Amino acid sequence: MGNRAKVMDRWYGGRTSGRYKQTPHPPFIGEPQFTFKELYIPQFTHKLVTDEYGRSSYQPLERNLTPSGIRVLDDYLQALNRGCTDVSGFCKRYNARTADLDGLIFFLLGMPNLEFRNRWIMHNADLLLRYTDMKIDEVARRSGAGTRTNLYFMYERDLNTSPTERRNDIQKKGDIGKYKIEESNT
Repeated sequence: MGNRAKVMDRWYGGRTSGRYKQTPHPPFIGEPQFTFKELYIPQFTHKLVTDEYGRSSYQPLERNLTPSGIRVLDDYLQALNRGCTDVSGFCKRYNARTADLDGLIFFLLGMPNLEFRNRWIMHNADLLLRYTDMKIDEVARRSGAGTRTNLYFMYERDLNTSPTERRNDIQKKGDIGKYKIEESNT
């Protein structure tokens, strides 16, 4: 039995999930053309507004669905907003390589696409956790994380907390129902 452990170590010891080790992307030199905040498209379509008589109603939010003016980038942002984080699938629509999109994101935002996409997912999830009472499964699907497990591990990695604990930390009185999402029929 003692030799078996040595064989296992030889085959599995130094590997990390079958992928090559990624080196961190070197920092962007100069000023990026856009910030994350300038390009972010919120998922919420309506905001709860109370008039001077105390009546509440939902008013449509102004949303700029083409914040950059660059068609490919705006299409990518809209895909992320729908929870579609499959970069290769998106690139196939334009007969492009994922490296092409990675380069575009890096030049325009000054950060690697993976970092941008993860920030987008986490920001979406934070807003959904704060302003809705959606189940964690639905938050994961809508944010782009995919599954509840993926969302859990993203929160553990980035914030050292679970999505449920995060919801309890960021939710304030009156937050639930402040915004809503109406599905479009297009």
